[in-house]
Amino acid sequence: LKLQFLYLIARYRSIARHTTTMDRLMEFITDDVKQHSLAQTLLFSNLFWMFAVAYIYLKKQKGAAGKMTDKDWQRAIDDADAGIKLKEGRGPSHGEKEMMVPYSAYKRYQVPDMTERAQDFHKLLNARRTVREYSSESFPVSILQDCIMAAGTAPSGANLQPWSYVIVADPKVKAQIRTVVEDEEAVNYARRMKDSWKQDLAHLGTDACKPYLDEAPYLVCVFKHAYRIEDGEKLQVYYPEQSVGISVGMFQSAIHNVGLCTLTSTPMGAESAIRELLDRPENERLYLLMPVGYPKDGIQVPNITRKPLGQISAVV
Repeated sequence: LKLQFLYLIARYRSIARHTTTMDRLMEFITDDVKQHSLAQTLLFSNLFWMFAVAYIYLKKQKGAAGKMTDKDWQRAIDDADAGIKLKEGRGPSHGEKEMMVPYSAYKRYQVPDMTERAQDFHKLLNARRTVREYSSESFPVSILQDCIMAAGTAPSGANLQPWSYVIVADPKVKAQIRTVVEDEEAVNYARRMKDSWKQDLAHLGTDACKPYLDEAPYLVCVFKHAYRIEDGEKLQVYYPEQSVGISVGMFQSAIHNVGLCTLTSTPMGAESAIRELLDRPENERLYLLMPVGYPKDGIQVPNITRKPLGQISAVV
């Protein structure tokens, strides 16, 4: 806006040497417009541009205050990462002799066995539910680490495995994370989230209070790698969003398979603070918070259904 105003003054610089009052400037412009159609055109075109800039700015401010979605937030994070200069990779880190090996672990099943295994696996996962109330009863951390190892088998762009799973067991650290998240969630529910978003969440009973973050015996913080660091250089990663998403899905299945529960919590606005609290490397971006534990006795979960096959699949 200042630049536009200076431009107008430059267009009518003949009075700049004689007066500094706004009234005199406006009087001169008004008189000039009456006499010269070109001056009128220039004036109104520049005024239009000024109002257009102001309108766009206010719209953006309004969006930041009350119309932000999770996609908007992710886009803001991605835009921040876009300014990081990265070098291209050097190729695989393993030797040429190891590039291809026999797939000796593969096992083929007969069709009846395949059908039974597919149906059993569906029944197993169909019993999985998101849990928001946890027992404080603990279990060996080695079980959780085995589940993370299973998640680490997920496919990833160029096999760069751009994820880190940080297990938080310290009650004080879990409490600090909860405080940071709830502070930001209060802002999210009050200003950032659309009303339609909050309405879509209403049947799940969610709000800014997140007790599960420090109730469960472990809180797993999943980090996405925005880039990788080798020999002090920042190198590219490929499809980190998709890669980490696949890995988390496998982690969730592994957790359910051993009789534990979890949920996927998106800490919108608290990402940087949690990364600093956990002293994670600069290339990591907080992706999800996932408490893991036994469900609290007598717990109830939302009465939801899953879409039938015809709504989630097609054969072409």
